[in-house]
Amino acid sequence: MSYNILAINPGHNGSACLLVDGKIEFYIEEERISRMKYDGNPFRGMLEAIGIQRIDELVIGGTGQAEVHSLPWTGETAYGALVRKFYPNVKITYRWQDHHRGHAESAFYNSGFETAAAIIVDGAGSKIKFNTGEGQRPIEAFETETIYHCTFPGKFEDVYKSVANNDTPKFSNEQIVIDSAVTITKAYEGVSHYLGFGFIEAGKTMGLAPYGSYDENIGKLFLNDRADKNKFIPAYPAGSYIDQERNLYLKKADESNDWHKDPSKVTDVMKNLAWHVQSETQEKVGDLIQKAVDKTGEKNIVIAGGYGLNCVANYYYLERFPDLNIYIDPVSHDGGTSIGLAKHAWVTYCEEKEIVPDLMPLDTLYLGIDRFQEVVKANNIIYSNVGSEDTTYDDVAKLIAEGNIVSIFQSRSEAGPRALGNRSIVFDPRVKDGKDIVNKVKGREWFRPFAGSVLAEDAEEWFDLRGKKETPFMMYAVDVADSKLGDIPAITHVDGTCRVQTVTKLQNKHYYELIKAFKEETGVPILFNTSFNLAGEPLVETVEDALDTLFKSELKYLYLPEIGKLLIKKAE
Repeated sequence: MSYNILAINPGHNGSACLLVDGKIEFYIEEERISRMKYDGNPFRGMLEAIGIQRIDELVIGGTGQAEVHSLPWTGETAYGALVRKFYPNVKITYRWQDHHRGHAESAFYNSGFETAAAIIVDGAGSKIKFNTGEGQRPIEAFETETIYHCTFPGKFEDVYKSVANNDTPKFSNEQIVIDSAVTITKAYEGVSHYLGFGFIEAGKTMGLAPYGSYDENIGKLFLNDRADKNKFIPAYPAGSYIDQERNLYLKKADESNDWHKDPSKVTDVMKNLAWHVQSETQEKVGDLIQKAVDKTGEKNIVIAGGYGLNCVANYYYLERFPDLNIYIDPVSHDGGTSIGLAKHAWVTYCEEKEIVPDLMPLDTLYLGIDRFQEVVKANNIIYSNVGSEDTTYDDVAKLIAEGNIVSIFQSRSEAGPRALGNRSIVFDPRVKDGKDIVNKVKGREWFRPFAGSVLAEDAEEWFDLRGKKETPFMMYAVDVADSKLGDIPAITHVDGTCRVQTVTKLQNKHYYELIKAFKEETGVPILFNTSFNLAGEPLVETVEDALDTLFKSELKYLYLPEIGKLLIKKAE
């Protein structure tokens, strides 16, 4: 009989991961089902799991804050109570205080390495109490950066940890630094907030950064390993703020964010501040990688935590450390911890039963609920303003080559924040002002770039992957080959880079065949790819979500490749 583990991450990017005998049965982020961005309570994801398999063990993660929430009478958590209603004998394992450890477990197990150094970089992990010496009061502070030495199957040795709070006294030794500091991700959050984004919308800041440059009036944001507190005010656990009163050069005339939609209103200070925080923080994470190598002797490096989604920084590491084997967890944000917690629970179970577990590398991100039957059902429903017609790859490729935007919906949704051809909007990358066209349709900011999906066999001709053969999870913003600059302007960012997904037929048959058909039509083996959603909304999860997005936007085409159909929104 199989042993089924359900692990959850309560908190922003709430998620549920169901593991059956060490294999991921499905993974879902709560926002995809609830349609509430960053939904932190994964009840609907849990119910999906309960409906799929018997649950033998529930692992509850988080950062510690949820521990205080208990139900009347029994005192148990709502999460535990929900599963117990269906499976009274379920084993419940609490991992409240292991947030960074959950990130490390996800990255390490997903990598397939037998040993590695794990670098975790995020804003604020678990709040931990530390004893700093006899007669001293314990200090409570949040995890910010951690290095682990990982050995399969289940050894995770703390090598270095940076923790911080708003008013924590300074303490340090070889293994730990505690202070009231603005650390790497907190600095990025502070700049993101200054630019009018949410604390966890750092991807927008990353997109603006190439428009800026070094500004001597801004100067260095970091002093040694910490951000300059003359420029930043810490606000744990939420984020940090730019101190505009002490830095008049950074003082904004008003708090309007009109520049998000109007490029004429963006200031040099905004662009340059984004450039500074990107260049300085990626260098600091590079220093952490070097520290990990020096302390462990490892050549295998795994990276997770929110900063792991910084695809510009990830490309920088490949240049700085060409001799290291670097694996970036594609579900680096907090949602990915449910994967790590589930896999470690399986390893623990195996040790108890004297079973030798497999390495458990992650080979796909198509881990959502299989929606094929919903697709078939949707096609059989007659909508008053939608027609359905048989469609081939060549038909859709020609439609795209003629300048049409096409949304794609098929099978399982992608884990993590990247659309990889199952919940994507695609376009012709050759269109000169393609970025502006699609940003307008999606309601995004003018400066945000788009990704490219390329046939794996053609990737090296079009992009400099710095020694990598594939990047199927879209984790790097790479240089476009010099000979191809100008050929794909819609997905080439202002700095000559493009976030790239390589695609093979084995990984995604329908998407591969569509790109191949587009190559035969145009000579370009690449599709402009962005997530199937509108600004401020989660990626679509169900066919109903897809149709809703189609109806309320300027999108006209919805392609269902599994059944060879095209649903067309009629022109107004």
